[in-house]
Amino acid sequence: MNKEQINVLREVPEDQEVVMLNLLKYKDKVEETGLTGEASYKQYMKAAIPFFEKIDAEIIFFGRPLLTLIGPEDETLWDDMLLVKYKNQGEFFKMVSAEDYPAKLRERSLQDSRLIYCKSQTK
Repeated sequence: MNKEQINVLREVPEDQEVVMLNLLKYKDKVEETGLTGEASYKQYMKAAIPFFEKIDAEIIFFGRPLLTLIGPEDETLWDDMLLVKYKNQGEFFKMVSAEDYPAKLRERSLQDSRLIYCKSQTK
């Protein structure tokens, strides 16, 4: 995240839920541990769940994309995707800035990723 992106997210009203789409591409092997990136990410999720629970965030979906129905047929799919709903942007920032939040574990598990802020169109 760059400063401009952070500022845009901080401007989201406190009474608005924030949904984050995580697109994940795992490393084949994590040098520090010898684990696969997928196995290492599972460790991250286990360590991160208490942080989600502390702020009452909800994991809406965690799974693997299997097939592109509309779009380029030769496009490589992400390994996994994760949708997380937060009460508001403040709770998201509280979680990711918590002292023991396992951000390094997440980072070293991934070859590539996207974290995309999504806004509901139903409200």
